[in-house]
Parts: sequence; structure tokens; C-alpha cells
Amino acid sequence: MILTTTPSVEGRTITEYKGVVFGEVISGVNFLRDFAASIRNIVGGRSGSYEEELITARTQAMNEMADRARALGADAVVGIDIDYEVLGENNGMLMVTASGTAVRLN
Repeated sequence: MILTTTPSVEGRTITEYKGVVFGEVISGVNFLRDFAASIRNIVGGRSGSYEEELITARTQAMNEMADRARALGADAVVGIDIDYEVLGENNGMLMVTASGTAVRLN
């Protein structure tokens, strides 16, 4: 499965559009990560725990999107866009959405 943010795949021709596909992940951020991040906020530096959570959520969203494209008979997803949002009371949830167009290539 080819996944790209570009509208096409160089050297290949899109022969069929299968439709827009999405992958969504909503992840709760736990108290220990919040505590560690608040310390980083005071002393400076990067929050490795939040970065890891972001990477995991993004990977899961991309995998889910690719699975949905595969189920439609696609062999690529083009024009991928990834969005991040915080949700819930006190912004305790992270939502990552990946979307793109599932296509067949020649």
C-alpha cells in the first residue's frame, strides 16, 4: 500500500478512484504523562511521553486508513492529510485523523 501526501504517485497512473478513506484514533492521556509534561512546561524541554503518544496515535490512524483503503480494493492512498485535536473535559483526550483518497494504480 502506497501512502502519500501528494495528489499522485510519480511514474504511476491512477486508474480508478475508490473514495475517501479515514482513520481515526482517540487516545486518553493519563495522569502520569500530564504530571511529567507539566514539569517539562516549567523547566523546559521536550515531553517524550506526549511525543510517543502522538507517534502511536498517528501510526494507528494511518494503519486504519490503509486497512479501509485495502478493503475497497485500493493499492494506494493519495492526498493524505493528518489532523490533530484535543477533546474532552480539561482537554484530556487526543484525536488524530488521517484522511485521503483510495485509488488503484497502473
